[in-house]
Amino acid sequence: MIRSIRLIAAAPLIPLALAGCAVVPDAPNVEGTPRSELTPVALGQPVHAGSVVVTPRRIVEDSRCPVNARCVWEGRLIVETRIDGSGWRSTANITLGETYGTHGHVVKLTASSPEKTTQDEIQPGQYRFVYEGR
Repeated sequence: MIRSIRLIAAAPLIPLALAGCAVVPDAPNVEGTPRSELTPVALGQPVHAGSVVVTPRRIVEDSRCPVNARCVWEGRLIVETRIDGSGWRSTANITLGETYGTHGHVVKLTASSPEKTTQDEIQPGQYRFVYEGR
């Protein structure tokens, strides 16, 4: 009888204990099954790039010139990216449009969205990236 009273008293606490296990979609560090190469991915989402898996981790710099603005310098987008190969892992700051080589593999950040505008600041969860590998 006392044991069943304790269980009934503890029952309302179970949802509170499970609430800490919620998953927030499109949040950084989401991780999961790698997507197919050339598929746009958000921060924290792994994607195949040739024979490696890359995961964009965070925006290091987004100094791109806004659309329809006149700029002296076009700026750049740099994304901290984790690269996983067979038996190794490394992290690199990869610049949009440039190649990066490591462990005999070449990775390129080929596209990103959205484009930068003068009206709104891009929030981390809005970014999408396309990588390719050789």
